Amino acid sequence: MTYPNPDPNRRPNPDPEPERSTGLEPGGGVPPGETPPAESSMPGAGPRETHNPPTGWAKAPLTLILLLVAVIAAFFLAYALVLIL
Repeated sequence: MTYPNPDPNRRPNPDPEPERSTGLEPGGGVPPGETPPAESSMPGAGPRETHNPPTGWAKAPLTLILLLVAVIAAFFLAYALVLIL
């Protein structure tokens, strides 16, 4: 049974009460068998995906970016040549 907090500015103690907690030894430890087993290391989210083809759109953006860089570099090279001459 929980009782309402008489002082709303003071928070209750979040630690469990030792006399009401099951499975605790006198020193505060937990005996073997009281803790749940660890999760398995094998993922079980879904079936194994064996075929994952590439989408094919990566070449076009890369080509466009390289073309844009080349145009900008050519512009600055031409601008530098005009300033020198």
